Amino acid sequence: MKKINDPMYGLISIRNLMVQKLIDHPYFQRLRYISQTGLAHLVYPGAQHTRFHHALGALNLMQRAVETLRMKKISITHEEEQGVYIAILLHDIGHGPFSHVLEKSIVVGTHHEDLSRIFIRHLNKTFSSALDLAQEMFEGRYPKKFLCQLISSQLDMDRMDYLQRDSFYTGVAEGAVSADRLISMLNVSDNELVFEINGLPSIENFLISRMFMYWQVYLHKTSLGAERLLIHIFRRAKERIISGDLIEASICLMHFLKKEQPTRITSFDEDDLRYFVMLDDTDVWQAIKQWQYASDRTLSLMSQMLINRKLLKVKISERSFSKIFVEEKIYQVEKILQVPQGKYFVYQEKIENLVYHPKKNPIKLLMKNGDIRDILDKSSFLKNKNICNPMSKYYLCYLKG
Repeated sequence: MKKINDPMYGLISIRNLMVQKLIDHPYFQRLRYISQTGLAHLVYPGAQHTRFHHALGALNLMQRAVETLRMKKISITHEEEQGVYIAILLHDIGHGPFSHVLEKSIVVGTHHEDLSRIFIRHLNKTFSSALDLAQEMFEGRYPKKFLCQLISSQLDMDRMDYLQRDSFYTGVAEGAVSADRLISMLNVSDNELVFEINGLPSIENFLISRMFMYWQVYLHKTSLGAERLLIHIFRRAKERIISGDLIEASICLMHFLKKEQPTRITSFDEDDLRYFVMLDDTDVWQAIKQWQYASDRTLSLMSQMLINRKLLKVKISERSFSKIFVEEKIYQVEKILQVPQGKYFVYQEKIENLVYHPKKNPIKLLMKNGDIRDILDKSSFLKNKNICNPMSKYYLCYLKG
């Protein structure tokens, strides 16, 4: 049995040999070098934790969940136990550099879960089909629906860990949730995951905490501005490389930047996988440090801004900014910086936060008389908070001064 010391949970025991082998695999070790919260450390200096931390934390919570359900006489075989552990351990293995930030910049039109699926299938071949059950559970195809819901639902082990962990490392106390309490309230009814009614206050706190974390951390305006800047740096670098400029980057990063046709999930092949598994945050930082001195002024200025944290000003609005206002900002940038590509320094985006989807895997409560009720039927607090309504805002990034 391997033990790993976690700053939040203390010692995490790894009791499954197959899980240990996967943790030691290079695909998983790569997660040590991929930040959990993108560029949030530019706002919250403590947010230096990685996807490696999070994956182990989610595994720890899954182990507790399995123990809890077994104590309540829910049948989970040893094979299913191993499968659900592997699925949660590998749920984020497809993340690229800075997690979500460059998700659509390296492999276009895809989500990290699509790449995680490819990774899991590849590992399944490597380990002679030992991941068959895990693959079914990850893809939501396994007959025991509650096991799939522990991996992916509106209140799963993934969300329980990242809310606690991101709150812990950023210092945003409003994001703290009680995973112990939530897990103790787990149960199963009619093959679906439910929470005992006594856990309702903890579920309400979980959803409100998630809302706070999105507005204060994940959608913080400074983080958003920095992330958009990084995306535009990549876009400009790719343009210049394709045009023939001698712009340097690591071999794995250059593999994706030099392609005239963007890499898509539908054409993702063994060669793409080989280079993608080599990619992490260090490749990007190394490239941006070099691009500070690029002959292309636009690429050079953007790279300097990110490295030195001289970020764009970000303005938030409930309504879209007018075309005239945006064009005026672009003109100002081109005049001040003396660059013909002002669009790289001025951009408008829409952000949306939906805390709880009432129809997508709704959270269900087990009443004391055995009835099953939707959480919104029993929580007037969540109804009053409009937790089911999408909250939208617009933000505009532009040059200060």
